[in-house]
Amino acid sequence: MSLRPVHTANGTTFPRALLFGLAGVVLASLAAVGFGASTGIGRVELPQAEGPALAQRDLRFDDRDDGGISVRDAGDGSLVASVEPATGGFLRATMRGLVRERKRQGLGPEMPFRLALGADGRLVLADPATGRIVDLRAFGPTNHETFARLLPETPAALVTSARGDLK
Repeated sequence: MSLRPVHTANGTTFPRALLFGLAGVVLASLAAVGFGASTGIGRVELPQAEGPALAQRDLRFDDRDDGGISVRDAGDGSLVASVEPATGGFLRATMRGLVRERKRQGLGPEMPFRLALGADGRLVLADPATGRIVDLRAFGPTNHETFARLLPETPAALVTSARGDLK
């Protein structure tokens, strides 16, 4: 086998050794993905919440003309919280990411978001429209509490115990 350069249609040359090296990298990558998919080695999965939700609420997040956000209970339309302009950075960033995914998939705001606190202490914000789930424990206790306050009449001890599980 010769490692002479490969001549392209426009007259330039391409080193044959580099071509074989790139092909080897692609094949090795495909083999690693296949191995991981078939054995589960190297795959990362988030555990599902155990047991029923201790508290949950379906929410709508509406932009206001003044730059604020109205958080409403999707069931009865009641105002749950009001985020004033230039505040609530974590809430804004989280919702921006979820809404961006909806727009990317051509979905609108018809379906509400679901906020749920599991018996295992996981506070998650789910988008049933796209299937995305954000585990809010991953962002620290302050950000966790930002969303925990939106749950219906959650006993303070429950939110505190869920917050205490943060690691």
